[in-house]
Amino acid sequence: MAIKLSRAAFERATRLVGDGKAVLDERDDWSEHRPSAADENRLIDERGWEAFGAWHLGRDDGARPQTKGHYKYPYGDFEDVHRCAVLSAEVRAAQYDHEDIESAAAHLHGMLETLRAQRA
Repeated sequence: MAIKLSRAAFERATRLVGDGKAVLDERDDWSEHRPSAADENRLIDERGWEAFGAWHLGRDDGARPQTKGHYKYPYGDFEDVHRCAVLSAEVRAAQYDHEDIESAAAHLHGMLETLRAQRA
């Protein structure tokens, strides 16, 4: 199983945060804020796997493409980047030694903290 950073997803997340499309929620909120399976299926049905994948920082080369298992480390709810999702991705990537994803999530985390300070 080789999980690698999706540079396109990372760049998209960076743009979204730069545009202020971010929810500055708390670390443990992701279980409540993450899209449901029904929301995921609706996005896939309406916009395709590429749109679904655009919301995940990682890709698992060991999983079949066009399956949910192929996409790892979600960072938002299909509208906004969520701080809680980025924090979760950062911690999990560190646990599993996915250094490129950890680094990308840490960068997003820093951007979100800057945005948080600006909004305070």
